[in-house]
Amino acid sequence: MAHHGADPRGPGRRVGNRAIVIGASSGIGRELAKILVANGYVVAVMARRLELLHALRHEVDGEILVREVDAACAEEAMGVLAGLIREMNGVDLVVISAGMGEVNNELDWAIERDTIKTNVTGFAALANVAMQHFVANGSGHLVGISSVAALRGGRESPAYNASKAFASNYLEGLRQRATRLRLPIAVTDIKPGFVQTAMAKGDGLFWVAPADKAAMQIYDAIRRRRAHAYVTRRWRLVAWMLRLAPDWIYRRL
Repeated sequence: MAHHGADPRGPGRRVGNRAIVIGASSGIGRELAKILVANGYVVAVMARRLELLHALRHEVDGEILVREVDAACAEEAMGVLAGLIREMNGVDLVVISAGMGEVNNELDWAIERDTIKTNVTGFAALANVAMQHFVANGSGHLVGISSVAALRGGRESPAYNASKAFASNYLEGLRQRATRLRLPIAVTDIKPGFVQTAMAKGDGLFWVAPADKAAMQIYDAIRRRRAHAYVTRRWRLVAWMLRLAPDWIYRRL
């Protein structure tokens, strides 16, 4: 059964302690799942690489449910997530960390297409299922992992940057919807910079954070029910510079 404990938002309130992490086979999602288990959550993890999820289940001292899902197959993924939510008798937290990113200097359409299928269509489909559940339940917390790359276009991976901009914009729309409905539903947009994951590709990377450090800062943002968080926090400075850079300068970077 689920564990209970003190809620940082006030004494005597129940901890939201059922969570689903989508994209937990590696990187940020995997480390965040470990942190959630360590903090008393009953956790379900979802990803394409089922063998890595089973390995994760044996690494933690707590309850983890495992399901295979491919975010690029949007309708099928929606059914898997909805079924898992029912099986868990509802959840309090859904984290969408699934995504893909490839350096695509040749503008290979197959890479662009698959990035859009996973990071745009798949992301929106999974967020839709989570939000429908939270609205029906009257509360909840949706967390989406976008990227600092969402702030501007990128020549090395145009679809990746654009897809992360979509994710941030979609999350903002869902947050506005929750506010209009006057429901205590938190929607958190996490914008990581470079993190030591398979998607951290390219030359001259800087401020590369270990995945466990990034996940701990994400957990802190979840605990505080933040609307936005840069990970690691120093990337807020980069975001500020990106926003202010005139187009004629940014084009030459």
